[in-house]
Order: sequence, then structure tokens, then C-alpha cells
Amino acid sequence: MVVHKEYRVCMPISVEEYRVGQLFMIAKHCHEQSEAGDGVEVIKNEPCHDEVHGDGQYTEKRIHISSKLPFWARPIVSQYLYVEEKAWNYYPYTITEYSCSLVPFFTVRILTCYEDNAGTSHNALSLDSDILSKREVVHLDIANDDIDQRKYKPEEDCRLFKSRKTDRGPLTDPNWQETCQPIMCSYKLVSITCSIFGIGSYLESSAHSTIRDVLLHGHRQAFCWIDEWIGMTIDDVRQYEQEKQLQTNKKTLGEEDEASPATSQAAHDNGVLPAGQLGNAVPASGAGGAGVCGGGGGD
Repeated sequence: MVVHKEYRVCMPISVEEYRVGQLFMIAKHCHEQSEAGDGVEVIKNEPCHDEVHGDGQYTEKRIHISSKLPFWARPIVSQYLYVEEKAWNYYPYTITEYSCSLVPFFTVRILTCYEDNAGTSHNALSLDSDILSKREVVHLDIANDDIDQRKYKPEEDCRLFKSRKTDRGPLTDPNWQETCQPIMCSYKLVSITCSIFGIGSYLESSAHSTIRDVLLHGHRQAFCWIDEWIGMTIDDVRQYEQEKQLQTNKKTLGEEDEASPATSQAAHDNGVLPAGQLGNAVPASGAGGAGVCGGGGGD
């Protein structure tokens, strides 16, 4: 069985601005969330081409989640337990796929597109009639929806934050999506397949719960960090991304002095899953799960 949910997340940002904003947010978030043994390791990062979407960037990553294991199991399987992310970024359209090294029958596929509207497009992702009839549309509100209180920070509360550089915010109007300009929406179709008898429904439900939390948290950060990235060029954010990725790889792989040659290239993030979030979708003794934040990888 495949479970389809289309998440729609609005922000007071334009699609053109978010080209930089999502890369900044995911690079910073991954670095913050990573620690020795956990985090995002970049395996491949290379140009790609699609006949429909044109030129893009392909990345392949390993998201290490050893901290989600029971303490006794970490020395035994930690080097084998990771979530693999493959992402194709043709901004503003992206494709991201996730699979787990130890659970081959659990996969997540995410189609993302960004539009300059308030989440009003009926079929922004050009889905076929079969998926349209099965999908569940979920609107997320970065200002008013509840988040995990363990992740709450006043400086990342969209109802309190006011941008010094853009004069946007705070988002105190209950209908801010209808009154703010600019306004954009991130459309994400998340399709989860789990063919594990007995626990498939549980894993699907748990994964979607995690994805919802990751999306909400990440998009809140993208807006509340706007003063850090607004005005950056693509070249600026790629340099920032490269520096953060090198630092993140060192933290993840426990390399304090030099980064691994296999992972030292810049990360052109395509889907973004924040480090450490995927393991929250499954029990500590299980494996596999998914989260999303950003465009095609990133978020």
C-alpha cells in the first residue's frame, strides 16, 4: 500500500528569494543537528539533466542515525544503519527518494514544487488522476500550528519575529497567508511505501508524523533566519553551504582535523532532510523512516 499526503506550507517569501533561503536553512540546520556518528554525509554531488525540467543537480547522501539505536546495539550495527537520500534538484521542482540500509521494503518518495501563491493550486505537481483521488491535502501554518516544545525557541516563533532587513512579520494575523506579500507555497507530495507485514501501517503513520514536524520546524526557521540569508547571491550561499558541509561531515564522521576526500565537495542540497530527524519515525530498535525539509532536498 502507498500512502500519499500533499503538504502545503506558506511563507512570506518569494519563490526567487527561497532559492537562496532553502539552501541556507538546510545547510545551517544540518550542521546544528549533526554530531559524531550522526548527521549527513555527502556521497555524490554532480550536475544532472532532465528532458522536462532541464539542468539540475543530483546529490546522494547518507543520513547516519546511530543515536536512535539501543546503546548495546550501536557498536554492532551503527556503521551499517543509515538512510540513503537520492535527490534531483531542478528548482523550483525537485524529486527526493529515501530508503534505509537495513529495511529495504520501506521507501519514501517526495515531489516538491514552489509557487508564488497561498497554497491555492489544485494540482501544482501535475499529478495523475489516480494519485489525485488518493492524496490527502495537509495545510501547515508556520505561525499557528503547534510544534514540539523541545524544539521551541522564541527567536524562531513567527508570531514574535520581525525582520529588520525586510520589515516582514510578526505573523499575528490569523489569516496572514491572505494578507502578506510576498507569499509563496511549498507543495510536497510525500508517498510512503511499506510492505512489512504487521508493522507497515504503524511505520507509515509514524513517518508522516515526523515529516509533518520536520516541515513545520524547517519552514519556521527559513523565515525567522531571513535576516541571515536575504541579500545573498547563489554564489554566496554555495560558499556558505560548502563551508557548513565540510564542518558537518567532520562532525558526522568524527574527523576533527580534515574532511574525508569522498565527502569534501560542496553540498548542493536537494531535499533536505535535517540530520537526525529520520530516525524519529521508527522505534529505537527498528530502522528506517523519513523526514523532509527543503527543496528536493530541501527542505
